[in-house]
Amino acid sequence: MLSAIFLGCCVLFFAAYKIYGGWMERRLDAMDERLTPAHTMYDGVDYSPAADPVVFGHHFSSIAGAGPIVGPIAAALIFGWGPALIWIVLGVIFIGGVQDYTAMMASLRNKGQSLAQIGRSAMGPLTYRMFLLFILLVLLYVIMVFLDMTAATFAPLTLGRDGTETEVSRVGGVVATASVFYILLAAVFGHMLYLWKMPLRKATLLAVPLVFGGLWLGRVFPLSASVIPAFLGMDKYFWSLGLILYCLAASVLPVWALLQPRDYLSSFLLYACLIGGAIGLVVGSFGGEAAISWPMWKAWSTPAEGWIYPALCVMIACGAVSGFHAVLASGTTSKQLSRESSAKRVGLGAMLVEAVLALLALATVMTLKEAPGVAPPAVFAAGLERFFRPLGIGQGWIMAFAMLAVSTFVLTTLDTCTRLSRIILQELTGIDAKTVGHRVLTTLIVLALPAFVVFQEIPGAGGTLMPAWKAIWPAFGATNQLMGAMALLMVHGWLRRQGKTAWFVFLPMVFMFTTTLLALAQIIWRNFTQKGSPLVGGLSLVLFLLAVIVLADVAVRAARGRRAPDRA
Repeated sequence: MLSAIFLGCCVLFFAAYKIYGGWMERRLDAMDERLTPAHTMYDGVDYSPAADPVVFGHHFSSIAGAGPIVGPIAAALIFGWGPALIWIVLGVIFIGGVQDYTAMMASLRNKGQSLAQIGRSAMGPLTYRMFLLFILLVLLYVIMVFLDMTAATFAPLTLGRDGTETEVSRVGGVVATASVFYILLAAVFGHMLYLWKMPLRKATLLAVPLVFGGLWLGRVFPLSASVIPAFLGMDKYFWSLGLILYCLAASVLPVWALLQPRDYLSSFLLYACLIGGAIGLVVGSFGGEAAISWPMWKAWSTPAEGWIYPALCVMIACGAVSGFHAVLASGTTSKQLSRESSAKRVGLGAMLVEAVLALLALATVMTLKEAPGVAPPAVFAAGLERFFRPLGIGQGWIMAFAMLAVSTFVLTTLDTCTRLSRIILQELTGIDAKTVGHRVLTTLIVLALPAFVVFQEIPGAGGTLMPAWKAIWPAFGATNQLMGAMALLMVHGWLRRQGKTAWFVFLPMVFMFTTTLLALAQIIWRNFTQKGSPLVGGLSLVLFLLAVIVLADVAVRAARGRRAPDRA
C-alpha cells in the first residue's frame, strides 16, 4: 500500500512536469536563442554560466534544506499523514512548482535581477525598499533556523538504530567530519573545473567517489567531544562559530570557488539518499517494515498549533511551496543558467524532486506504531534504516548516512541563503559588490543577528526555553511562505506587463496571501499573549506589516493604472 502511494505520486509529478510544465513553458515563450544573464553580464563572481547538471545540483541542494523533512514529519505526527500527503501533492504542482519556475524565468528576462527589482516599477520607491527589507528579514529567519540546526547535527549525538538515544553511535561526529571534508573537496573541485579546465565528466568521476568516501572517513575519525573543544559551555556553540566563518567565506568568494562546486558534489549524496530511500521503502513494503501503521487522520486542531488550516499549510513549506526558492531562483540560479530552456529543468524539476523527498520523509511517519520521542531528523534517519532491515543492511550505517544527508541539506541552504542576503543588503544599501572588502562588510552585517541568536536559548510559546531553531520554526514556515505569496505578486505583475496569461499565478497568489497572513497573525497573537518570544513575535509583526504595505501599494497602483485613460 505504502509503495503504491509513493510510486503513484512520483508518476503524477512526472506527468505534471511534462504536461503542466510544458504548458507554462509555452506561455512564457522560453527560447534558447536569447542569451541569458550568465553570458551577457558575466563577472566571474555572481554571474557565471555552468552546465545544467551543475546548476541543478546547486539549486536542488540549496532548496532541499531541513524543511521537506521536518515539516511533513511534524505535520503528520500532529494531524495525520492523509492531510499532509494531499497538501504536498497539490501544493507542489499548482503553487510551489509554478512559483519556482516563473520566478526563475522572470529573473532570466530581467538581467538576473531580484524579485524586488523586477517589481520595482509596480511600487513606489519607499515600498520597494520595504520589500527589500522584507526579503532580507525572511532570509535572516532562514539563516537563524538552519545555522542552529546544522550546528546541532554536528555536535556529538548519541543515536540508536531505533532512533532513540540508547546505542553509543557518535553520529554527530561522523557528520561533522564528512561535512568538513566536503568543503575542502569542493574547493579543489572548483579549481579542477574553472582553473585547470578539466572536463566536467572527468572531474565528476574523480570527485564523486570521494564524496561517499567522506562517510567512511567520518566513521573512522569522528570529530567527537574528545577532539572538539567546548565553546561557551557547549560543543554545539563551537560548530556555530565555525559555520559562521564558513558562511562568510561562501558568501564572499566567487560562486565557482566554493558554493557552486560544493552544492554540485553534495547533490550526489542527496540523490543517493532519495534513490536509496525509495528502494528501501519498496523493499520494506515486501518485508513488512514499511506497512502503514500511523493514523491517516488524527485531529482537526491542537492547543499548540490551532486549526489544521492554516497550520498544516505553513508547517509543510519546503516540499509543497517555499518563498525561499523564489529568492534563490532569482538571486543566484538565474545568474548561472546557460539557456532559457534550462529554467524548466532546474526550477520546476528541482521543486518536484524535493516533493519526492517530502513524501519519503512522510513515509517514515506512516510506518510508525507509536509517537517517537526524538526530533524529526532522527525520525527520518531511523525510518530509512527500518526500511532496509529486511535486507540485513543497517547496523548504524544507514542512520549515519541519513543524518549526513540531512546535515548536507541544511548546510547547502545555509551558505546559499547567506550569499542571497548579502546580495539583497547590497541592493538595499547601494554598496558595490565588486570589491572583496564590501562583500565582507555586508556579509558580516547579515550574520550579526543570527550570530547573536544561535549562542543562546530563546523562549518558545508558553515561555519554555528551547534551541533557537525550535522556537523560531513556527514563524519560519509562515514568513517563508508569505515570501512565496510576495514572489507570485511580483511575477503576476511582470506577466501582466508583458501581456501574457497570468491566472495560473494569480490564483495561487491569492491562496498563499490568505493562508500566510492568517497564520502569521495567529503566531503574533500567541507570542505576545502566551509568554512567547518577543524576538519571534516582533519580527513576525514587522514582516506582517511590511507585507501588507507592499501588497496595498501594488494593488492601489495597479487599480490606478487600469483607471488611467489611454494616451496612445
